[in-house]
Amino acid sequence: MDCSQIQFCVDKSKIDLEQCLELFNLSAFWAQGRKKEDLEIAIRYSDPVVSVWNQELMVGFARATSDGIYRATIWDVVIHPEYRGARLGRKLVETVLSHPKVNRVERVYLMTTNQQSFYERIGFLPNQTTTMILYNSSPSREVLIPQTWQEERNTLAV
Repeated sequence: MDCSQIQFCVDKSKIDLEQCLELFNLSAFWAQGRKKEDLEIAIRYSDPVVSVWNQELMVGFARATSDGIYRATIWDVVIHPEYRGARLGRKLVETVLSHPKVNRVERVYLMTTNQQSFYERIGFLPNQTTTMILYNSSPSREVLIPQTWQEERNTLAV
């Protein structure tokens, strides 16, 4: 595969939401059926957001959230199936890790279902002791998020 045209972009305003959703639906079982307006909010509140492009085609994506000092979490790491094996996933994660909002934190977390060995090769360690999860039985975002966020979401939907 010719990767000579591959570019990494950290400008989240350049994200093509339609292409990102297509990439998720094609490449990530855990992101099937996401909504455009929800993805837009997730990207807005993430920093860094890194996309990978082969000319006009988005072939990779990852984002992180961070408090800038103690903890960061990497989310939604995905590479188009036709571009896997070219070390783009590794470079994508390393680009997120090198960002100033991530590279100084004490701990960086991520969740993965099937890619533990991939992340271990980058330096992540399995963690069986600190991760917990709450499954909201009725994920009504209108009830769970502060009013100002809800107003912002309503503005986006218009």
